[in-house]
Amino acid sequence: MPALSIITDHYHYAITVFLMMAGLYIVVARGNMVKKLVGLSIFQTSVYLLYVEPGKIIGGTAPILDPAFTVYSNPLPHVLMLTAIVVGVATLALGLALVVRINEAYGTIEEDEIFEMDRDT
Repeated sequence: MPALSIITDHYHYAITVFLMMAGLYIVVARGNMVKKLVGLSIFQTSVYLLYVEPGKIIGGTAPILDPAFTVYSNPLPHVLMLTAIVVGVATLALGLALVVRINEAYGTIEEDEIFEMDRDT
């Protein structure tokens, strides 16, 4: 099976891996704390996609027992990711509040500058 065929058949995994790597790169490579929080949000979005995509079955219906339907989609990944989204938004809000407080205390949100200030004191 050619590599292009594998990618086109599983493009959602390629998108998920791209988002994961982009989010991880932003977290590791950037010193700005707001940019790090954005990177964490992008990484978290890729995890949502990773869980939700396999939960939907083409042609599947909601799991309501009916003799007319034989193929059902699993709702559990979707429900778990709804909970994860709520927790992720709350965590992001807390992180932004901490960044505001750090900015008030140090006058900057760049990690290198904060470390330099702490080393000098």
